[in-house]
Amino acid sequence: MQKRLGIIGIIIKDRNKAAGAVNNILSDHGEMIVGRMGLPFRERGVSIIDLIIEATTDEVGALTGKLGMLDGVQVKSLLV
Repeated sequence: MQKRLGIIGIIIKDRNKAAGAVNNILSDHGEMIVGRMGLPFRERGVSIIDLIIEATTDEVGALTGKLGMLDGVQVKSLLV
C-alpha cells in the first residue's frame, strides 16, 4: 500500500485527563509523524495538536481509531 501525505487534527477537551494517553498513542505511531504542533487554546478550554504525517490509509486509520476512542478527544484526518 502506498504512503500518502496528510494532516491529523486532534482536539483535547480535558488536558489533564487525556493528554498522557494521547501522547502515548502518538509515541507508538511516531514513525509516521513528520511534524507536530501543539497549542493550548485557553479561552475555549481545549488543547489542539496538529500532525503532518506520511502513512498508508491503514496506518492512519489505526492511529485515528485509537485516538477517537479516548474520552474527551476529537480527531479528524485529511490525506492527499
